[in-house]
Amino acid sequence: MSRIPQRFAQLAARGRKALIPFITAGDPSLEATVPVMHALVEAGADVVELGVPFSDPMADGPTIQRSSERALARGAGMAWVLEAVRRFRERDGDTPVVLMGYLNPVEIRGAEAFARQAAEAGVDGVLLVDLPPEEAPEFRAAFAAHDVDLVLLASPTTPDARLSMLLANARGYLYYVSFAGVTGASERLDPAAANAHLRRIRAGSRVPVVAGFGIRDAASAAAMATDADGVVVGSALVAALADAADAAEASRRATAFLAPLRAALD
Repeated sequence: MSRIPQRFAQLAARGRKALIPFITAGDPSLEATVPVMHALVEAGADVVELGVPFSDPMADGPTIQRSSERALARGAGMAWVLEAVRRFRERDGDTPVVLMGYLNPVEIRGAEAFARQAAEAGVDGVLLVDLPPEEAPEFRAAFAAHDVDLVLLASPTTPDARLSMLLANARGYLYYVSFAGVTGASERLDPAAANAHLRRIRAGSRVPVVAGFGIRDAASAAAMATDADGVVVGSALVAALADAADAAEASRRATAFLAPLRAALD
């Protein structure tokens, strides 16, 4: 079993919502990634989503696209990302780490080989934005064999038949995309509409359901947490870190950004 179910069980026992920050591995610098991960945990993160830089991040808006471009230019490929998780695990053996990215870097390695490498590095879950659930059985089986959760996505436009399939196969948590669009489009966030969908999805889900896309600050985090088990914040945090001069400054910015969201959720 990955660390994810245990973490959500702990949160449920304490009546708390999960705070899941997303950062792009390798941005604002290679040296800052692991210190920022630790700073986020110290500021109240329950799970860390680590974005795997990719050349064609179709689900991401300009902020994360640019962060991926910068990280790739610095050499933050998949091998480097896994090594960053290994270094994070030297100090933190408890906080779940989920890799969020795209299918190609995984498919190149093969589902089995990648799952083994990810587990050995200390990865708990993987979210592949462009892996259709209908084509996921091979990946799901390989990941499960190594106790790595394949995190699935649902959205406001997911048909009932597909949603039933997602709920039957979900592991770790289900990621609810709060609106149809790309990351960072906070002006499209409608918490009331999203929470109505979340109530329906959670009623049939065996795993926690977290909400992401458009969450940018304490107020939007608290609003979206009403009917979700947790919230994911990404683009706004990536933007806050983007021009940090060094790892120490990036860590300070990460703490300053996340602390108000933790307070709002609590």
